[in-house]
Formats: sequence, C-alpha cells, structure tokens
Amino acid sequence: MPEQLIRHGHLEADPWQRVDPAADAASSTLPDGPILLPASFWLAHRDTLRQRVGTIGVSLAPTFRVEDLVPDLRLLPLIAVEFPKFTDGRGYSTARLLRERYNYSGELRAVGDIGRDQLFFLRRAGFDAFLIPESRDANDALLGLADYPGAYQAAVGQRLPHFRRRFG
Repeated sequence: MPEQLIRHGHLEADPWQRVDPAADAASSTLPDGPILLPASFWLAHRDTLRQRVGTIGVSLAPTFRVEDLVPDLRLLPLIAVEFPKFTDGRGYSTARLLRERYNYSGELRAVGDIGRDQLFFLRRAGFDAFLIPESRDANDALLGLADYPGAYQAAVGQRLPHFRRRFG
C-alpha cells in the first residue's frame, strides 16, 4: 500500500509530487502540478522556480536551518518536515519555530518514520498533515489523533494551559 496522507483529521489523496532534482539528474524539467522540492534546491534556484507555473512546496531535512527559509515562507503553501527515524525529535522544534516564531500559516506536514503514537504530539507542535509510511496502517494512525482527551500544557493550537482555560 502506498503512503497515505492524513490532513486536518481525514485520510486524503496526496496531490503533491515529491521531486528530487539532484537524484533525478536525467530530467531537466519539473513535472506539472504541485511539487515538493528539497529546501536546499529551492534556495539555490528560487528565482528560476518562482517563474514556474504551478505550486511549489519544500521538504526540510532535520539539519536544515529554518531561518534560511524565512524570507520565502509566504511563497510556500506546504512545508514537509522529514523525520528520518522514530527517535529523531528535531522536527518538533522545527514545527514550533515555523508556527510560533515565524507565523507560518501554510500546511505543515510530517513525513518519514512517524506512527500513531506520535500524531497527537506532532499536531500539538503545529503539524496539520501527516504522510503515513506504507509500512503502517493509516486508519490506525488516524485514531492516534484522539488518543488523549486533552493536554495540560499550552501548545501551538492551544495557547493557554489547562488551569487558565478552566479557571479563566
């Protein structure tokens, strides 16, 4: 089964095509439609890419400096943050920076080695979409968004801690 996308709490078809120009050096043209490029490629070719007809999003490796993208955030409707392995938590920090410090309002997608037990916490960090690997059950992962009835701490989507919400 191919990767499945959970967006805004629902399973959906993924309209974005991932393209890695460095890996696909044989092709000099980019496909039509919405494409997802490595952020480093976007930065190196941004002036040319801005002339392209079609929507472009970027994919951030765990070592990518979010600050380098800040001038372009308003141009990017999708940012995919890569989680190369289950134990790598750098993507959580990246999401918080994008949402809270830089006010990124586009789609923020978690991709890579993610599963059901992470989705609730990924959403609290600011992610609103999750690309579930083909080795995992997307329907089961979707249930992970409701594993907990609430949280005590403040988060990206909930600015007040529980005691402030309760006693106002």
